[in-house]
Amino acid sequence: MRSTKARKNVGGVKKRDRLKFNWGRGFLKKPRPQLVIDISDVSYYDIDMEDFLAMIKACIFDLDGTIGNTLDSMVYSVNLTLKEMNLSEISKEQCREFVGNGARVLMEKALDASGNPGATRIEEGMQIYGRIFDENCTYHVTPCEGVPEMLYKLKKQGVKLAVLSNKPHCQAVKAVHAIYGEKLFDWVQGQKDEIPRKPDPAGGFYVAKKLGVDYKECLYVGDSEVDVVTGKNAGVKTIAVTWGFRTKEELMIAGAQYMIDKAEKLQEYL
Repeated sequence: MRSTKARKNVGGVKKRDRLKFNWGRGFLKKPRPQLVIDISDVSYYDIDMEDFLAMIKACIFDLDGTIGNTLDSMVYSVNLTLKEMNLSEISKEQCREFVGNGARVLMEKALDASGNPGATRIEEGMQIYGRIFDENCTYHVTPCEGVPEMLYKLKKQGVKLAVLSNKPHCQAVKAVHAIYGEKLFDWVQGQKDEIPRKPDPAGGFYVAKKLGVDYKECLYVGDSEVDVVTGKNAGVKTIAVTWGFRTKEELMIAGAQYMIDKAEKLQEYL
């Protein structure tokens, strides 16, 4: 295992004020030999890696913006929907802001921004979007940089892998299989009527059960404020990634404690 040395002053936080936290045992009263992991350039946390690795049996990943570059498929499908409804298109940046809370919220925001204040045509829009997105959910989808290598290493180490997304279930499965094939992930879960969407923790509990592990043995990884809150609500350790749909500042405001800016950083320590 490699370690990184913490700088004397990070983000205005003095060395004496930094948290000493052990993910396996909580706050430490006395220091002992540990690895110091630079999870973000905001905070450093001392972690006993052997305890951490012994506890984590599964990693649950968000899909859009976390393991897959899927924004083009959503922009394309939303704008085809709006065109069919004789409404103006939204920009890619607008779509980036609108995603994260499921297809219905995405379309509500898109309709409101494109000439249908209050999204009064949402039912019509959802019917059209459902048809169009099902046909185009794999449009220009690619893996996020460094993520395939990280996932294959985790798989080789015996860590169970799953996806939990607010994307409609059928399209979530299609997108994951288009990017990673059908054998890499042990479970893929998208939004279904019987499973509340994130940030409700029910989906995380359901996935953990399907994986055959206790939810406390799971690490959750996502790229948005929805993911940060999902992890908190589920009571699982959560790492936010900064290469997705939200900025580091937005993730911090949402309460993210642990952040990485490259997939290899998760790969190194898991």
